[in-house]
Amino acid sequence: MKAIRRFTVRPVLPEPLRPLSDLARNLRWSWHAGTRDLFRSVDPGRWAAAGGDPMRLLGSVPTERLTELAGDRDFLDRLAAVADDLDTYMTGDRWYQRQSGRLPAAVAYFSPEFGITAALPQYSGGLGILAGDHLKAASDLGAPLIGVGLLYRHGYFRQSLSRDGWQQEHYPVLDPHELPLDQLKEADGAPARIALALPGDRSLRARVWVAQVGRIPLLLLDSDIEENDLVERGVTDRLYGGGSEHRLLQEMLLGIGGVRAVRTYCRLTGHAAPEVFHTNEGHAGFLGLERMAELRAEGLDFDAALEAVRAGTVFTTHTPVPAGIDRFDRELVARHFGPHAELPHLEVDRILRLGMETYPGGEPNLFNMAVMGLRLAQRANGVSLLHGQVSREMFAGLWPGFDPEEVPITSVTNGVHAPTWVAPEVYRLGARQIGTQRAEEALSIGDSDRWDSVADIADQDIWDLRRSLRELLVLEVRERLRASWRQRGAGTAELGWIDGVLDPDVLTIGFARRVPSYKRLTLMLRDRDRLMDLLLHPERPVQIVVAGKAHPADDGGKRLIQELVRFADDPRVRHRIVFLPDYGMAMAQKLYPGCDIWLNNPLRPLEACGTSGMKAALNGGLNLSVLDGWWDEWFQPDFGWSIPTADGAGTDPDRRDDIEAAALYDLLEQRVTRTFYERGRSGLPDRWIEMVRRTLSLLGPKVLAGRMVREYVDRLYTPAAHAHRAMDADAARELAEWKAAVRGAWHGVTVDHVETSVASATAELGSTLALRVRVGLGSLRPEDVEVQAVAGRVDEEDRITDAATVPLKPMGSPGAGGEWVYEGPLSLDRTGPFGYTVRVLPSHRLLASGAELGLVAVPPEDVAEAAGLLMR
Repeated sequence: MKAIRRFTVRPVLPEPLRPLSDLARNLRWSWHAGTRDLFRSVDPGRWAAAGGDPMRLLGSVPTERLTELAGDRDFLDRLAAVADDLDTYMTGDRWYQRQSGRLPAAVAYFSPEFGITAALPQYSGGLGILAGDHLKAASDLGAPLIGVGLLYRHGYFRQSLSRDGWQQEHYPVLDPHELPLDQLKEADGAPARIALALPGDRSLRARVWVAQVGRIPLLLLDSDIEENDLVERGVTDRLYGGGSEHRLLQEMLLGIGGVRAVRTYCRLTGHAAPEVFHTNEGHAGFLGLERMAELRAEGLDFDAALEAVRAGTVFTTHTPVPAGIDRFDRELVARHFGPHAELPHLEVDRILRLGMETYPGGEPNLFNMAVMGLRLAQRANGVSLLHGQVSREMFAGLWPGFDPEEVPITSVTNGVHAPTWVAPEVYRLGARQIGTQRAEEALSIGDSDRWDSVADIADQDIWDLRRSLRELLVLEVRERLRASWRQRGAGTAELGWIDGVLDPDVLTIGFARRVPSYKRLTLMLRDRDRLMDLLLHPERPVQIVVAGKAHPADDGGKRLIQELVRFADDPRVRHRIVFLPDYGMAMAQKLYPGCDIWLNNPLRPLEACGTSGMKAALNGGLNLSVLDGWWDEWFQPDFGWSIPTADGAGTDPDRRDDIEAAALYDLLEQRVTRTFYERGRSGLPDRWIEMVRRTLSLLGPKVLAGRMVREYVDRLYTPAAHAHRAMDADAARELAEWKAAVRGAWHGVTVDHVETSVASATAELGSTLALRVRVGLGSLRPEDVEVQAVAGRVDEEDRITDAATVPLKPMGSPGAGGEWVYEGPLSLDRTGPFGYTVRVLPSHRLLASGAELGLVAVPPEDVAEAAGLLMR
C-alpha cells in the first residue's frame, strides 16, 4: 500500500550528543577526515549502509546505541574535540583575513549546479563539481562567498543499463527534509519566500534552503511549494530538463530570484552584502537585470544602472563551442519581461539587445545567455589558458576591430579541492612525512615548500601506496559491477566470473566523464584487435575502468555507451575492461586514486579544462591526454604523456580519429606499459615511481582549487570590488553619458598621417624611432582617447604578433582643422621581421580595458602604406 502522506522523523539525540547534529548539518564533514571518522565510529555498519551520509546515519541508529554513546567518555571527548575544531574553523582568521588591502566584503557566486557531496545530489558533471570545489576552497581560505543555486527535486538522474547496454534514466524524489539543509526563515519563524511575476498575472514563488558548506552559505531556491500552480511547482524538478520555456524559468529563478534570495539572507542574518557578483556560466546571467532593476528604483536610468552593475560583475565561461550555450527565442524572452511580467521598469527592447547576437554570423532572433553575461560583466574569464584563447576567438564579434588576443576575456585555470579528492591513504602518507597541520595547509592553500617533501618519501612507500589504492579500486569495481549486472537482469549463478575482474598488479587506466561526442568515449575501440592485444598482453597487460553519463536527450551519446558496454561484455576481455554505470562523486572518490593512468582524448580544443585528470594527479596518477584544457598548459614528460593530435582543418573526422587512436595505441604499447612493468635493481619500476613523485611535488600545488580561488580574489574579485566602490550613482551616470557621447562621435575619429624618423627598411637592435601621428578627434577631447603605437614581430602576412603597445602624447594644441599631433618613441627591442601600426582607443578612468567599448580607429590603407614600416 502507498502512503498518502510522507513525514521525516528526526532522531532525538541525548543532550551530550547534540553537537553531532551541528556536525552533520555542516558539509565540512564531506572533506574533513576527523569528522567522518567520528561518525563512522557511531556505527561502522550503518555508516557504510548510509553511504557515508551523517544525516542518514543518525536517522538509523537505535536509541540504545545513542544512549550508550551518551555515556561513553572516550567518545564524548572525541566529539568535543571535533566540535571545537569546527568552531575554530568557522570563526578563526584564515588566509583571506590575513591579506592586506580592501578585499571584497562578500562575493555572491551563482551556478546552476553544485557538486558538494554525494549526499546532496545537485550536479551533473564538471561544472557542478567545479562550483562545489570553488565553495569549499573559498571556505578553507576564509573568503566570504555566498553560493546561489536551485534545489532540484529529482537532481540530475540516476543511470543504469538495460541487458543490451542501453542507458536508462531514473529520477528518485529527493526530500529536502532528509538532506543537510535548513529553511531560511523570517524573524517570526515563517519560511522566507521569493516571488517572480509571470505573464498572465501568474507568479513563480520559491522557498530558500541553506546548505552550510564550511564557512560558506549555499542558498538553494525550491519552487515545489503549495503556493505555486502545478507548472510552477515543476520549475525546479530536474537539472537540465524540460523545454525552452522551462529552462528560461529556471534561469530567471536562478538569476533574478537568486539576487532576491541573497538580499533576504543578508537582511535576516546580518551577512555582509556582496560587492561582487560572479556568474558561473550564462545560466545565471539574469542576475544582472535584477541588480539593474534595483538601481532603477534608486533613480538611475538604464545606461547608468548598466555601468554600475557591470563594475562589480565577473562572468566565467566554461563553453568551448557555441552549441553549448543556452539560447532562447527572442519572443519567448520578451514575453517574460516588461509591464505585464517581470522587471516591469526595464525596457524590454533594451533587455533583448543585451542578449542579441549582433555580430557577423550571429542569429538575430536568438537571445544568447553567454552574450548577455559578457555584456553585463566588466570582467570575464575562461577556465584554462587554451580555453581563454578559444573564448576570445569565439566571442571576438562582440569587440569588432580588435584581434582575438585583445578581446577582454582572461583565464583562470580551474583547480580541484584536494581535501575532497585526495584518498585518505595518500593524505596519511603526507601527514606522516610533514605533519598533520602542514599536510592540511598543503592541500588547502598549497605552496611548493610543502609539496617538495614528497621527494623524501621512499620508493617502496610510494609503490606500496599505489598498489593498495589499486587493490581498493578492484574491490569497489567488483561490488559495483555485480550490482549493475543484477540490475541488468542477471542471476547470482551467472556472476561468478566477477570475482576475477581486474587484478591489483595490472596497470590500470581510468576514463570517466560526461559522454558528449567530442569527448570520444569510444576512441579506444577504434582498432579493437590492438586494444585486445593491450588488454591481454601476456607480460604487460592493461585494464580499463570506464564510467560516464549521456544526457537523457542525447541518443548519440547513449549509442557510444552501448558500444563500449557491448565490447566490455565480451567474455574474452570482460575481466580487463569494465563500464560502471551511475558515475557520481561517491564513485569518483574511489576511481581517481585507484587508477595508474588517467585517459583523456577529446577533440582538441573542445575541452574547456578537464579537471578529472587533476584529481587523479593529486593521488599519484599519471595523465595520458590530448594537449587540451589544463594539460595543454602544464604538461611535462615528468607528469605523463601527450597524445599527438591531427588538428589540420583538412583532416576529415574519421581520419582524424584513426590517426589519434593509432597514436594512443603506440604510446600504450611502446612507452606507458614498458615504463610501468620494467624493474630496476631494487625490483621496483624506478622511472614510474619518479614520475609519480614529480607529479605530486610539481603538479600538485598547481592543480589546487585553493590556488584557483586565490587567483580569482587577486585578479578578478578585488579589482571588481574596487570598481564597484568607485561606481557610485554620479560616477555611473558620468560613465554612461561619456560612453554615449564617445559612441556618437566615434565616426569623426581618424588617423590622418603617420611619419617616422627612419626612412629605410632596416634598423639596428636597440635603436629608437620617433613617431609623429596626426589624428582627428571630431568633437572628442584628447582626454577621451588614447593614441597608441602597436609594435611587434610580423608574420608572413605582415600581421603583428606578440604585440606591445606604447602610448603617444598630444603635442601643443589642435590645428586649424581641429586635428591633433601625437608623438612618442618606439624602441626596437627585438630582431627579425618587425612592424608597427598606430590606433586610437577610447580612454576613461573607469574602464577596465581599452577594448571595452569595441571601438578603435586605425590608419586607412593609403596612410598606412605611406608610413608603413616593415623591417626584416
